[in-house]
Amino acid sequence: MRLFDGVYFSSRFCSFFPNTLAPPLRFCYNQSCRPQGADECFSLPSNFTQSGSSPPRRTPIISFSEELAMNISYDSYRVFYYAAKYRSFSQAAAALYSNQPNVTRMIRKLESELGCALFFRSPQGVRLTPEGEKLYTHIAVAFESIEAGEEEVLSDQSLQSGIVHIAASSLALRTRLLQVLARYRRAYPHVRICLTNHSASHGLAAVQNGLADFAILAEGASVPDSLTAQKIDEIQEIPICGPAFLELTEESVSLKRLADYPIISLTEGTSSHDFYAELFLRHGLSFSPDVEVETTAQVPPVVQCDLGVGFVPREMLYGTPEASGIYPITLEEPIPARSVFLFQRKTQPLSIAAKKLRQMLLEDAPQESGK
Repeated sequence: MRLFDGVYFSSRFCSFFPNTLAPPLRFCYNQSCRPQGADECFSLPSNFTQSGSSPPRRTPIISFSEELAMNISYDSYRVFYYAAKYRSFSQAAAALYSNQPNVTRMIRKLESELGCALFFRSPQGVRLTPEGEKLYTHIAVAFESIEAGEEEVLSDQSLQSGIVHIAASSLALRTRLLQVLARYRRAYPHVRICLTNHSASHGLAAVQNGLADFAILAEGASVPDSLTAQKIDEIQEIPICGPAFLELTEESVSLKRLADYPIISLTEGTSSHDFYAELFLRHGLSFSPDVEVETTAQVPPVVQCDLGVGFVPREMLYGTPEASGIYPITLEEPIPARSVFLFQRKTQPLSIAAKKLRQMLLEDAPQESGK
């Protein structure tokens, strides 16, 4: 890097430079060596020399004054943009709901602040000077970007666009969530829905990390302080078995008797595993599953293969037991209904599209105070 002798800068410009520049620079407080208008200067040390260069001189080569810092208003550039776009002060005035004298005054003020002419008159109307063309090239990009942003916001407000990210457990998909999503989709077909399947812990983490607008999960998960929970539904699960264990379907059975059979459960650490471990414990039984699966949707096919007894929402049973190969079991001690909650961040506002879907999910939901 070529080093200049006695280069002067304003204090604001100096603040952008770290003290680790090599060779080291220092402040010079000698008032006599500063050009008029510069309030601070950097100079090289007196003992610094560089191969092929002479010792630093007091004579400044470049100076920067605070007067160069411009504070031109947004309105001035807005008037300039429309005047340049239409090549007409009168059309610009109409677009701005103003009048031509006011537009002319704003343009003259901007030209005075920039120190150059931006327009000149021709038989065809006003035209841009070379300086005006350069300025318009940059201003047009900025204003067109602002207008595009405004259009997107307005489109989102009318739900003509947008995207909603939902993290849901496989159990939650058996609630009214899918029915609400179907109604939402019919009402707002241009809003995209991104629905991802998560365990309770991963679903909560997705919301915390901003990867999902909210999560729909069954109770049992440990709720972080940064999230709120609102109940949206309840779900009732029942035990099921395959043809090899038909004796369990002939009459009501106790949970104790059921514990003597191979148990199919979700993996340890999931809210479903914790729920049944607590249920068995309340009845003085140990909960030691023989087969563990990742999602509730995997339980029925495992049961069909006679690998054990599982627990699923009643809504998952389709057709007759003979046709499906899955048989419901009646328990003497009914399994308590499980609450399903909507989790969202306390401090992060939802988008308009997500807010509307949340409103629909909470409509007619069972009343329960948030956690």
